[in-house]
Amino acid sequence: MSLTLIPIPAQKFSSWLKRSTSEYVADLITAGTSPAKAQDNAERTMAGSFPDSLPTDSNAVFILDHDEFGDVGYLWIGRDTSEDPAYWWLWDIMVDPEYQGKGFGREAMELAEAYALAQGAKTLGLSVFGFNHAARGLYESLGFETTSVKMRKTL
Repeated sequence: MSLTLIPIPAQKFSSWLKRSTSEYVADLITAGTSPAKAQDNAERTMAGSFPDSLPTDSNAVFILDHDEFGDVGYLWIGRDTSEDPAYWWLWDIMVDPEYQGKGFGREAMELAEAYALAQGAKTLGLSVFGFNHAARGLYESLGFETTSVKMRKTL
């Protein structure tokens, strides 16, 4: 199995941005955010990260290209929101459903770490929704540690 990070071509960026925004809205709603607030939050996040509606030096988007299957997903990585250029963040990673469970997520995470290191990163952070048990297990197996936990009870 062999993945490569391919910078997303400019002509595909708009469709990726819509897809990523839509997926983020859905995750926020699943986590309990109202649909209106989820939409607003996702749109503000994307506009702030991609002010010209294109990737930037501090926010790179890659297609996960497999040597046999082609495009199996995407990855968005960049500097975190602090002022320290050594702190990086994995903003979004998606392996398309038909390719999940085949090790592509793990390989993509390893490529993300290598990319961040090459850019001068000393840390790589990420957030994972509580309902995403498979992703959390993957991240923990790769050495990511929990730094904060939010909890809620439905009454």
